[in-house]
Amino acid sequence: MTATAPVGDFAAELRTLAETAGAWPFEEARKIVERLKRKPKAEVLFETGYGPSGLPHIGTFGEVARTTMVRHAFHVLTEDKVPTRLLCFSDDMDGMRKIPENVPDTAALRPYLQMPLTRVPNPFGGDYASFGDHNNAMLRRFLDTFGFDYEFASATEYYFSGKLDAVLLKAAEQYDSIMEVMLPTLGEERQATYSPFLPISPVSGRVLYVPLKAVDAGAGTITFTDEDGVDKTVPVTGGHVKLQWKPDFGARWAALDVDFEMFGKDHQTNAPIYDRICEVLGGTAPEHFVYELFLDENGQKISKSKGNGLTIDEWLTYASPESLALYMFQSPRSAKKLHFDVIPKAVDEYFGFLARYPTQDWKNRLGNPVWHIHAGNPPVEELPLSFGLLLKLASASNAEDKGVLWRFIERYAPGTSPRTHPIVDQLAGYAVRYFIDRVKPRRTFRLPDEVEAQALARLDAALAPLDGSDRDAIQNAVLDVGRAEPRYQDHKRKSPTGGPGVTFAWFSALYELLLGEKEGPRFGGFVAAYGIAETRALIARALSGELAGGTE
Repeated sequence: MTATAPVGDFAAELRTLAETAGAWPFEEARKIVERLKRKPKAEVLFETGYGPSGLPHIGTFGEVARTTMVRHAFHVLTEDKVPTRLLCFSDDMDGMRKIPENVPDTAALRPYLQMPLTRVPNPFGGDYASFGDHNNAMLRRFLDTFGFDYEFASATEYYFSGKLDAVLLKAAEQYDSIMEVMLPTLGEERQATYSPFLPISPVSGRVLYVPLKAVDAGAGTITFTDEDGVDKTVPVTGGHVKLQWKPDFGARWAALDVDFEMFGKDHQTNAPIYDRICEVLGGTAPEHFVYELFLDENGQKISKSKGNGLTIDEWLTYASPESLALYMFQSPRSAKKLHFDVIPKAVDEYFGFLARYPTQDWKNRLGNPVWHIHAGNPPVEELPLSFGLLLKLASASNAEDKGVLWRFIERYAPGTSPRTHPIVDQLAGYAVRYFIDRVKPRRTFRLPDEVEAQALARLDAALAPLDGSDRDAIQNAVLDVGRAEPRYQDHKRKSPTGGPGVTFAWFSALYELLLGEKEGPRFGGFVAAYGIAETRALIARALSGELAGGTE
């Protein structure tokens, strides 16, 4: 997601349009511009946080993608005259509070509960030194593949190298002020034992949630009772302690002078706490952007430890990174379900926006998602048929490889080939994999009832004399058959001849009877691509009961 910066008069013109652009990345970027007026500095720091307690899910990627979009919008608003950095910070010093459900040997991890994630053995094997290192690498691998411009930061490295020593010493000095912020937010029982400092046990190496016996601001030390029952005094610097997560948020903002960070709605009530801790430690709280949470297909919050959401690799098995970026761009303040069924729609919406971009003026281009996805430089791609249609062709033909699909693609769009349209070839590969893994196991064919059987027979007769290249004629024939059947008539709408229109129930029946699915693309387009003869053969198989009989 890098781009060539606009220069000269064009950069100024673009900036003027960006100053009133309605797309949410511009709204957030304008806040940072105003922040710079209040607090001038030579460089702007964008940050994203990651808790590597489990394999990174798409929500983690979304923070980086969305922040990158805001960062690019800021470059446009400042005509690229203000340097920026994007820091992806992993809280890998966090103790493993519970064992993730999606790791190979959960029992083997039990002895490492409450150990910092970078001290927990990697259950996936390989060359990674720890579970935290493995999960960090999983995130970095994808971010690198996608081409994000970012710097990766490990909490373990920052704590042990001394990069956070100054703010930790400041936290010891301001211990009472931090407690004044935190204690009113806690229950009575928790108040009695709470400390913003979590010592790392010299005996066990675990992150300890224990009350402190003393805080010596002058010496920069804390005293606590260790797991062996012996009081220990350790420095707050050099990796001997870590901060509780709420103070850690604010301390990191203060230490690094962060200007912008987005986080999920589950952090929203804590944001004022993060801000106050940052200010207590001498910093200025960054601009915030709160996004809604991602839900699984059952409406439950996605959890890294449960593994109930899509992984990055799963999305990329069936679709491009650009389609994923579009999903992240759209309606970030609305809760969205994130499961396999959203992928095909995201793919087709992405290409729809891409197709509209060349015809738009600059005002509308700045609101087009592909401008933000591609950092102001969207590619030019020609897509002669939709991903949804490719999926239905794969389903109808039981395609096991994309070569099968190319016979239909070439019929539907003569002159198209893998060489001339590599993007179509890529989509054909995605479609076959999606069909094999996600569609074929779930298809449910049924026998037509008497009305449906008669309608299918009439459709077969209507298709017989048609030229397969005339898509409109095919679609009209399909509509005419539906209009003639009372079950499918829509009396609130009129057909071109003045009769009733046709309800979607007709098309739904076709998809269920012929493809074993609930919905699909424009049926006339499907027939044109699949072929008249092939569609009639499909109808014959449905009427004979072969499709519903499990012989697929």
